[in-house]
Amino acid sequence: MSGCCGNDVKFDGASAAYKRALWIVIAINGVMFFVEGSAGFAGQSMALKADALDFAGDTATYAMSLMVIGMAVQWRARAALVKALSLFAMGAGVLGFTAYRVLVLNDPSAEIMGSIAALALLANVVSALILMRFRDGDANVRSVWLCSRNDAIGNAAVIGAAGLVAVTGTPWPDLAVAALMGWLFTSSAWSILRQARAELRTEAVPA
Repeated sequence: MSGCCGNDVKFDGASAAYKRALWIVIAINGVMFFVEGSAGFAGQSMALKADALDFAGDTATYAMSLMVIGMAVQWRARAALVKALSLFAMGAGVLGFTAYRVLVLNDPSAEIMGSIAALALLANVVSALILMRFRDGDANVRSVWLCSRNDAIGNAAVIGAAGLVAVTGTPWPDLAVAALMGWLFTSSAWSILRQARAELRTEAVPA
């Protein structure tokens, strides 16, 4: 959602429809964090654990986005910076857990991986559809869209990894997907960080 009446002002989230969308997506992500996290431990799947961590991060991200709606652009951009740093931390954490898993190769359960990832994909597709018309806003709004996009990509990858784990009988596809999700966290964090810094610089320049 770009500017109104042909101008270049970025949508800042200040609408009742966007706030309702955020509340719905917060609820979806909070529930899926507990569901997928439990399944990740039960099925010994690093990819499911990584995706559960993504749900937790998204829940916090959406809550922060909701909190700063209506505030000055500096506060919205700073909130986006915090979210970018949290995504960097999650990316590093996922990559670290993946490296540990390489040293402790417990075969993940392909059945649990596939079934839970399919449920997570459904949840994220619903979230993405709800948020789609708000994807082109300021750094704060855009960070929400990027998180939703990452979720859908990650879930599809986990489903593919589950099939490969079943076929090969090895945990390597699971580990590869976890590493891919770690990369998605860090690349999205960098994108949000650049836009937020640009918004802060623009706001600092006198009219």
